[in-house]
Amino acid sequence: MDLASLQRTSWAGGRLLAFSGLDGATRYDIGLVARTAAGAPAIEVMLPGEARLEFPAAGLAEVTLAGDWFSFFTTAGRVRGAFLDACHLLLDGPCELRGASPAVAVQTAGSRTLVGSATAFDSERIGADLEAALAARQRWLRELPVPDAGSAAARRTLALALSVMKVQCCTPEGRMRHRWTTPDRWPHRGMWLWDSVFHAIGWRHFDPALAREMIDAVFDHQAADGRIPHAMTPAGASEITQPPVLAFGVQQVLDAEPRPDWLAALYPRLAAYVQWDLANRDTDGAGLAEWFIEGNPMCRSGESGMDNSPRFDTATQLDAVDFNSFLALECETLAGFARQLGRPAEARNWEERHAVLCRLIRERLWSEAHRFFVDYDVTAGAPSPVLASSGFLPLICGAATPEQAQELARHLADPATFGTPLPVPSVAAGDTAHYAKDMWRGPVWVNLNWLIAMGFERYGLAAAAAGLRARTRAEIERCCERYGTFFEFYDDRGEVEPPRLLRKGRCAPEVSPYLQVVHDYGWTTTLYADLVCREGKNRGMCQPGPEVGLCPKPRSRNSVP
Repeated sequence: MDLASLQRTSWAGGRLLAFSGLDGATRYDIGLVARTAAGAPAIEVMLPGEARLEFPAAGLAEVTLAGDWFSFFTTAGRVRGAFLDACHLLLDGPCELRGASPAVAVQTAGSRTLVGSATAFDSERIGADLEAALAARQRWLRELPVPDAGSAAARRTLALALSVMKVQCCTPEGRMRHRWTTPDRWPHRGMWLWDSVFHAIGWRHFDPALAREMIDAVFDHQAADGRIPHAMTPAGASEITQPPVLAFGVQQVLDAEPRPDWLAALYPRLAAYVQWDLANRDTDGAGLAEWFIEGNPMCRSGESGMDNSPRFDTATQLDAVDFNSFLALECETLAGFARQLGRPAEARNWEERHAVLCRLIRERLWSEAHRFFVDYDVTAGAPSPVLASSGFLPLICGAATPEQAQELARHLADPATFGTPLPVPSVAAGDTAHYAKDMWRGPVWVNLNWLIAMGFERYGLAAAAAGLRARTRAEIERCCERYGTFFEFYDDRGEVEPPRLLRKGRCAPEVSPYLQVVHDYGWTTTLYADLVCREGKNRGMCQPGPEVGLCPKPRSRNSVP
């Protein structure tokens, strides 16, 4: 990968900066994590405490912002920086420190500034070989063979995606016995179940062994009864679960590099997790599963992954389209695994479970009135009035009939429902009672688009699948060109730029980072990389890019544009 692809003409705010687990040990408790500030050239340290490094704004040029190193010019001189390890960031060039908290230590000497975690700070590292540190941080990306992304904008976006993906990797620590990934190094920090699968799907194209570890790490927290938590850290985990997509993720990784030994080791644990869902989430015993519903109005079903969806506003027991589609796909996938492993009786059992779930989805969750799949409110004894993107997911497991699949394709082209300028909205455009510019209440999520496209492809609706993938890629690339980051979600109508979208009722990053669309978001980057690789296979893999000089001849102040 040519590192020049990372260069920008302007400063990009919201980029996350940290040390990558691909280069050495990370530290969950005291590791240094920073972000680029919005609106001005500055770096804000976010963990383990706060500090702000401000740089001259005049003459800003040749801005290169990677996840673990950076370089740019100003009229006051060149600024370069790189993470030496998990706890130290070394900079050379003009900068001014503002308001470091006690958890952050700072040392200066001449043009150099060393920023680090106070509890692990080594002031002598200010004399470290910055040139070697820059070379070490850049080596992986420079040497990585990548697919031909097509346009120049796509090449820049892919380079940025890979840079983000690199720093989302963490090393074994505490209960995490494998390398693992996080949706973002700040503010979420931990590991999430279905996020990890979508991360592995992107990583399988570049490092299948690492992709396997990303899934293995999720099982490090599996309980004795088979349950896997929805959120995990090196120290602990949550009490709820998350969408069951692990068997599907394993199959995706195996497609990139077959490993029968890995499958044989994971199969019993995969089966135990799906069995736990089937045994513990069908609360009325009628055959369909219901997500756990919380009391928090801003996150009524974190277990579903669709935290604040209006699907859950009033329901306390909801036969959920998405949950049962995921479970059916897991059963179908486990049946294939069982046959590969010489377990025909278990394969038949999983096939029967798959067939029953698909039949119940068709019988109970298809709305003739809307010609669409909807949840069933068990408590109210009626179909849900909310038309959500989850209604497309019976495509992924084969539950929809061919005629129903055609109806879903028509919805994708209907501006009154899901045919918005950027599909697929998380709530139908015409559902004015429930639609909002807020997270799962309207905006588009890349992982759902990825799954829905896969579903259309399963039914031979290639045009619908290709169109959805192309429009998703185009919006990611547009926003990366403008903002230099990958967002958590996007506006389906192109009316509100991602930084201004609401998150759980507000857009108030000054109050909380959870009240703003998350930047440098994990599955947006990895699934973008997967989309590029999917198309790039037709054009072949590019070999590593040319060397990019780390230490060009110093420029005069007058030569900086």
